[in-house]
Amino acid sequence: MLPSTDTPPGLFGDPQGVLRCAWCRASPEYQRYHDEEWGFPVHDDRRLFEKICLEGFQSGLSWLTILNKREAFRRAFANFEADRVARFDDADVQRLLLDAGIVRHRGKIQSTIHNARQALALREEFGSLAAYFWRFEPGSATRPAQVTQQTLQGVSTSPESVALSKDLRRRGWSFVGPTTAYAFMQAMGLVNDHLEGCSARPAALQARAMQPGP
Repeated sequence: MLPSTDTPPGLFGDPQGVLRCAWCRASPEYQRYHDEEWGFPVHDDRRLFEKICLEGFQSGLSWLTILNKREAFRRAFANFEADRVARFDDADVQRLLLDAGIVRHRGKIQSTIHNARQALALREEFGSLAAYFWRFEPGSATRPAQVTQQTLQGVSTSPESVALSKDLRRRGWSFVGPTTAYAFMQAMGLVNDHLEGCSARPAALQARAMQPGP
């Protein structure tokens, strides 16, 4: 379906007239991810750890590539249960390097195992990963009044993502640069970057309003 002339920039309409952020138009699975996951607040430690790891694997790739491999990643990395991943050893690294279902990058594999151990330390200190990560939720005053294609043009980091990245790296994490941290914040609902007019934006806002903080 071609977008109508009154479709706001950055959105597209499906045959039923539902407007979505244009980045998800490549496949039905991408649209499902957009509609049901991206931008919705997450306080579950397993999902938070999974996403920060997968964002690290995405570095230099597209998120759609990682999304299409997500189930294989879950099988390979013990469903991203940090306690289990933290116990991976050199034999696991070699196993993962032979797994064609994932991104076979030694540095990123080793980083995920190392970060799992750091995640356990964070959980010990803050009680949960959610309690730690949600400390970096931006205040409303730092967010644009209207989230449009124009206001997000060229935005790949924020002061909060820079602070999160800096703090994680100080704690020994790797593959957690400011751009990776901002993508994580977008996906886990610390910010809602669904554009104005996107069908998922009100649902994500409502979910954030209804879900108590950690």
